[in-house]
Amino acid sequence: MRMWSSFSEWFWQERLWLPPNNSWAALEDRDGLVYAHPRDMLAALPLALALVVMRFIFERFVGMPLSRLLGVRNHARRLVKPNATLEKYFLTEGWKPKEPQMALLAAQCGLTLQQTQRWFRRRRNQDRPCLTKKFCEASWRFAFYLCSFFGGLSVLYHESWLWTPAMCWDSYPNQPLKPALYYWYLLELSFYISLLITLPFDVKRKDFKEQVAHHFVTIILIVFSYSSNLLRIGSLVLLLHDASDYLLEAGKMFNYTNRRKVCDALFIIFSLVFFYTRLVLFPTKILYTTYYESIAERSPFFGYYFFNVLLMVLQLLHVFWSGLILRMLCSFLKKGRMEKDVRSDVEESDSSDGEADQGHLPLKNGATHRPGAAPMDGPRSRLAGRLANGHTPAT
Repeated sequence: MRMWSSFSEWFWQERLWLPPNNSWAALEDRDGLVYAHPRDMLAALPLALALVVMRFIFERFVGMPLSRLLGVRNHARRLVKPNATLEKYFLTEGWKPKEPQMALLAAQCGLTLQQTQRWFRRRRNQDRPCLTKKFCEASWRFAFYLCSFFGGLSVLYHESWLWTPAMCWDSYPNQPLKPALYYWYLLELSFYISLLITLPFDVKRKDFKEQVAHHFVTIILIVFSYSSNLLRIGSLVLLLHDASDYLLEAGKMFNYTNRRKVCDALFIIFSLVFFYTRLVLFPTKILYTTYYESIAERSPFFGYYFFNVLLMVLQLLHVFWSGLILRMLCSFLKKGRMEKDVRSDVEESDSSDGEADQGHLPLKNGATHRPGAAPMDGPRSRLAGRLANGHTPAT
């Protein structure tokens, strides 16, 4: 108990959280004024669990019916034949064995290399989420981000610091807390905690690690900014992020319903909003005011450095995602339509990886012909070739 008390006393040192010549005592509620207190954020934990429950209810009774109404169709998948050796390798060693290992597994199971490759492709497809699941997840995030953005905009619209970020530091840290700002802040923190809780069950994309890093940095930023009474600048960061997120989720929803024109239009709008808010407003308004204007009338302290480091991590993630978006935009300009999300793990067909289905290729002297090999002559060989390519003989 004494150790915990010592740690708590060290952790909440005023020099770590507040500018010089300020104390926690000055931020106690008085004369009808309410200030932010770190303990207030504990309410986010039960609220995060409530959001998880709300999400599953939403997906079950709103997302699923909406997906059927909009015509979302899951791809038909072929189940793999049970194979203990391949299943054990798939679960313990990895989804995509190298070709030498694939050949060794084929020999152990008495299969051809092509049959083994096909087994792994189908097994990978079995673990990939279906379109309905993706749609339901996107619809929940769309609903939250949309409500959060316009709710936050209504909270901040009449505040001076929304239009002039330098006002974030007026009388800091002696800035009373408004109830609407507290509830919006609490909701945002609860949502990002709920995303971490459901992470093992969500659709995993190629930027999974970056998403996890983003969630952790966001949670730390929200908690730290609230505890240090940096709510004004913290609220601007949250609002900038929510400005484009709901557009992304809406684009995903229309992509899953195969409404290409609406999806393409939303993607272009999302890209423009993302670039403007994350690569223009964020560095020129947010980073500028936190780096320079925040210490114009006070000395730097630990919280100043810590907060800015976290904001720079966010900016690096913005640059990373901007690169992915630019790749998709270049593809769009070349082909005239969106092909796919470069972060997505798409399903593989039986002829993936550039392979033809060689299981039924004609044999000569007991050896399977490789692609590009000269075909055998004769009508029987031509008929076998037509069958191998999926054609049926005319009757």
